Amino acid sequence: MIPWLGREIIFPDVTTALTDPNGLLAAGGDLSPQRLIAAYRRGIFPWSSGDEPLLWWSPDPRMVLLPDAIRITRSLTKTLRHAPYEVRLDTAFDAVIAACATAPRNGQNGTWITDDMRAAYGELHRLGFAHSVETWIDGKLAGGLYGIAIGRAFYGESMFAHVRDASKIALAHLCATLKVRGFGIIDCQMETAHLASMGARPINRHEFTERLDVLCASNEPPARWLSHAIDGHFRAVA
Repeated sequence: MIPWLGREIIFPDVTTALTDPNGLLAAGGDLSPQRLIAAYRRGIFPWSSGDEPLLWWSPDPRMVLLPDAIRITRSLTKTLRHAPYEVRLDTAFDAVIAACATAPRNGQNGTWITDDMRAAYGELHRLGFAHSVETWIDGKLAGGLYGIAIGRAFYGESMFAHVRDASKIALAHLCATLKVRGFGIIDCQMETAHLASMGARPINRHEFTERLDVLCASNEPPARWLSHAIDGHFRAVA
């Protein structure tokens, strides 16, 4: 059995999460900005599907990507250097999350990005916590990602691509942006082959939460990210 959350913004210790399914910690509560921020600070995120109640997770191990450890292939390096694209920050958050909600996923039917989720993360965006990184080609939104920034930690939520490599372009520029801003980690939540191919790796939950304790203690205030030119010095590693 897992606890049911009430009105108070209190979460169980992450060490009490189930091992099967991996990381299931609690159910119930709401998606208020205060609860979401409190959850992310502790290494907890919401995820539900279908008619399930609101579920909260903290899996072990945790998939993470260090901003300076992204793996750029030769073909992606060529794209980053020569393709006619533009990367923008926080100019189309609602469009990015809507595209992520409708993007097809291997092995998944439907989406966990419900209307309630979109509204909740839209509010976090307006408060300066949620951000989008967008790849634009020929004046159209071709791909991108969104996530949450608290202190010096970034929590990736979802990405999409309407054009080949458009989400990879956004991720590469996210890493370059985070390096400039002094961020120490990107939370990728669950392990996938795609993220592993980009340089993400699993770490145990204890190490992950210890890193968050330090990174989330930063006094960096939430704010809209301004689009600016980033020289990522992208070099192929494979």
